[in-house]
Amino acid sequence: MSYRQGRFWQPDVTVATVVVRDGKLLCVEETAGGRELVINQPAGHLEPDESLLEAAVREAREETGWDIRLTGFIGAYQWKAPETGRHYLRFAFCGEALAFDESRQLDEGIVRAVWWTPQELQALTPRHRSPLVWQVVADWQAGRVYPLSLMTQLS
Repeated sequence: MSYRQGRFWQPDVTVATVVVRDGKLLCVEETAGGRELVINQPAGHLEPDESLLEAAVREAREETGWDIRLTGFIGAYQWKAPETGRHYLRFAFCGEALAFDESRQLDEGIVRAVWWTPQELQALTPRHRSPLVWQVVADWQAGRVYPLSLMTQLS
């Protein structure tokens, strides 16, 4: 039975942010789904009653301890995880680091937050949680950054 025949289907809606400071990108090393240590941007799921922008700021804070300011929208990405068959719809942003709170407890599964240059991150591609990690950075490097005003939430 297909979606059109009444079977419920819904992608995982996620956000991710390329946070830049002094030419380095804020990343997280995390254990995800029982896998060994993988690398991601600060990223996570959209929660009920929050905007995509709020979710991106919240996820950065929860996963890294950094408060950030979003500066642009990089794009929307659709990906199907081959090992699980789950579909992801990721909204990617860029932003800048404002303040770090070392007393913040990081989300479960996050081992540490780390700053890497784009070249260092690219060299670690085999450890990326998904191909979305590098694709978002590559698009950011190519200047594919759009105004945050493209994001609209209606009440």
